[in-house]
Amino acid sequence: MTYYLPIAEMPVNVLVVLALGTAVGLISGLFGIGGGFLMTPLLIFLGVPPAVAVATQTAQIVASSTTSVLGAVRRNALDLRLGTVLVAGGLIGTILGVWLFAAARRAGQLDLVIVVSYVLLFTVVGSLMLKESVKDIWYKRQGHPSRTLRRAGDHAAYLSWSLRVRFPRSKLYVSIIPLMGFALLVGFVGALLWIGGGFMLVPALLYILRVPAAVTVGTSQFQILCTTLVALVLHAVSNQAVDIALGILLIIGGVFGAQLGARIGRNLHPEFFRFLLALLLLAVALRSAVELLVPPDEPFSITVQETRT
Repeated sequence: MTYYLPIAEMPVNVLVVLALGTAVGLISGLFGIGGGFLMTPLLIFLGVPPAVAVATQTAQIVASSTTSVLGAVRRNALDLRLGTVLVAGGLIGTILGVWLFAAARRAGQLDLVIVVSYVLLFTVVGSLMLKESVKDIWYKRQGHPSRTLRRAGDHAAYLSWSLRVRFPRSKLYVSIIPLMGFALLVGFVGALLWIGGGFMLVPALLYILRVPAAVTVGTSQFQILCTTLVALVLHAVSNQAVDIALGILLIIGGVFGAQLGARIGRNLHPEFFRFLLALLLLAVALRSAVELLVPPDEPFSITVQETRT
């Protein structure tokens, strides 16, 4: 069963798109990440233009994140105070990321920027997470306490800067300055590549701030929901790259998958949780690297460039 996408200007198999939305929604609910880091390359592999893939799958992120946040609220697994600080910084980064996205698209370099950024970011973050998770699993098997358990004073010096705020739900008392700065970076990267930013936010909450895994998922989803919703509107207004028909199909599958993933995630041990997420990031990085290195079937393409007189 095929359907023609008006903005992407191509036919797609409806069942395949629904299956992708469900799978990515499941991963989103399971790990507390937006899922865009998977959906974008998958849509590109299906033949959807990168600009349309990046902009449209934000609708699926909004839908799956909404269901995950509602589930976190019911389980009391959301730190609303910490999430609000992360949203404030993330919105600034989101506006900057959408602006750079539009500039790269006008310059004709958007495809290269997206693929290279995927490879670099996912390789670095995935490798660091894999290293830490393997050490934690090894420590636990040897009968030692997990290295990720936070002790008093066990945090970086910059978290003790001025403007310190207490976050009881996450058991934190840290400066909001580095929190805002990191949230800005997450929002910027998320808006530029439209990957939600969760692949950066979740490791930071787990390893840098030592937030409990259950609270990490809900708080991350809250930040992703707020910043992605703003970016979706900005992409639709400034770039006209959101394909509504494709977005609806992704939303239908994503909502179902997110709820299922949230239920499964509650039964995962923290060490195994981080190990699976690291493998997922490295797998996407490898697939993107292959796409970058393999010569295309058609090395030349014809595009219409705007000229100023």
